[in-house]
Amino acid sequence: MNVVKHSCLALAVTATASQLAIASQQEEAKGFIEDSSLNLLNRNFYMNRDLRNGGRNSQGSNGAKPASERNGYREEWAQGAMLNFASGFTQGTIGFGTDAFAYGGVKLDTGRGRVGNGLLPISNNQTSDANVPDSYGEIGAAVKMRVSSTVLKFGEQRPTAPVFAMGDNRLLPEVATGFQVSSKEFDDLFLEAGHFTAYNGRNSTNSNDKLITSYAGAEADSVDFLGGSYKVNDNLRLMAYASRAEEVWRQYFGSASYTLPLADKQSLNFGLVAYKTSDEGQARAGKIDTTSWSAKAAYTFGPHKLSLAYQKIDGDETFDYIGVDSIWLANSVQYSDFNSPNERSMQIRYDIDMASFGVPGLTLMTRYVKGDQIDFTKADPSGAYFRAGADDEKQWERDIEAKYVIQSGSAKDLSFRLRQATHRSSSYESDVDDVRLIIEYPLSIL
Repeated sequence: MNVVKHSCLALAVTATASQLAIASQQEEAKGFIEDSSLNLLNRNFYMNRDLRNGGRNSQGSNGAKPASERNGYREEWAQGAMLNFASGFTQGTIGFGTDAFAYGGVKLDTGRGRVGNGLLPISNNQTSDANVPDSYGEIGAAVKMRVSSTVLKFGEQRPTAPVFAMGDNRLLPEVATGFQVSSKEFDDLFLEAGHFTAYNGRNSTNSNDKLITSYAGAEADSVDFLGGSYKVNDNLRLMAYASRAEEVWRQYFGSASYTLPLADKQSLNFGLVAYKTSDEGQARAGKIDTTSWSAKAAYTFGPHKLSLAYQKIDGDETFDYIGVDSIWLANSVQYSDFNSPNERSMQIRYDIDMASFGVPGLTLMTRYVKGDQIDFTKADPSGAYFRAGADDEKQWERDIEAKYVIQSGSAKDLSFRLRQATHRSSSYESDVDDVRLIIEYPLSIL
C-alpha cells in the first residue's frame, strides 16, 4: 500500500476522531430524503471535425487515441439525458447517504465512415454505422458517509482534482470507480484524497474501462492522489497535489491565483500553474521527466476581459494525463493542449458579456494560441512519445465561441453554445476545422 493510500485512511480517521471548533456539517443534517436532490440535464450535441490533410482523429471506447491514422471528415449528432440523484445524510454522529446517476444517449444522425469524434460509442475503432448503437446508456452509484465535515465516498463518481478529473466535453460525462475522501473541517481549507481503479470514458458505457493515458495509450493499474486548496484571503488562493498513476508516472501539481481589485468594475487576475511528471515502476509510457507550466494574466474592465498566457513544456516528453479535465494548463483549448515535448506557446483571448449592451445571457469569446520549438526526437526512442524527424515543429489554433442562456420564462436556463476551432500545424499533425453546437436544458425535479 503506497503513501497516498495511507494518507487517505489517515485523513478519514483523523477527521472522525477530531472535535474541531468550526460548525459541523453533519450536525446540520436534515435526513436522507429531506436533503436530497434530483436533477435532469438534457443535452443535444452536434459536432463535425474536418481533417484537412488527414490525421489522427478516431477514438476508442477508452478515450485513448489509436495508433492508426485515418483521413477524412467526422460528423456526429446525438441527444443525451443525464439524471443525477444526491441524497442527504442520515442524522446522527455519522451520516450515511448515496449518490446515483442514469445517463442515456440516442444517435440522431451520422453516416458510414463519419463517426469518431468521441461523441458516440464505437466498437474496435471502426468508423461505420454498423459499429455505433442507435441508443446506449449507463447507470451507477456511490455510497457515502459523513463525520463532522468530512465525507468518505465509494463507487462511481466524478473527481475534479487537477491531477485526476473526469471531463464533460462530449455528450455524456466521464465517471471513475474508486473511493475518495474530502474534508472541509477548517475554514478556507479543503483537503481530498482518492484511489481509483477504473473509469468510464466519455464515449463508453463500460464502467470498468482501463485507466489509459490520453497520449501514450499506456495503462495505469490505479490512480492515487492527495492534495487540496487554501484560500489565504479574498484575493489569493493556493493549491497543491501529489498523484501516482501506478506503473506509469508520479505527478505533482501546484497553482496560485491572485486577484487585484482596481477601480469600479476593474480588476487584474494572475494565475500560475505547474506540473512535475516523472516515470515510475514499469514506466509503461517510457522515460518521463518533464516540468510543464503556464502563467496567465487577465484584465477585466466592465463587460470586457482581456487575457494573455504563456505556457512551456520543459522536457522531452508530451505532458500526458488520464481523464479529459486532468490538465489545468492555460493553453489547453478546444482542439489542442499545446503540450508537445519542449513546446512553448502564447495565447491572447478576449471575452465580452453582452448584458451591458442590452442582451443579457449572451457571452462571446475568441482566442488565438501559437506554439513552436516542438521536438519529439529527444524522447526515449523505446517510449511512447518519440517521433523520428519531428523537430522544430509549430502549430496554432483560433477559437470562436458564442453562448446564450435564456434568462426567464418557461424556458429559463435553456442554453445554446456554438464553438468553432481552426487548427493548423507543420508536418507532425493534421490541419483541422472543428465545429460544435451544444444545446442544454437543466431541470430540477427534486
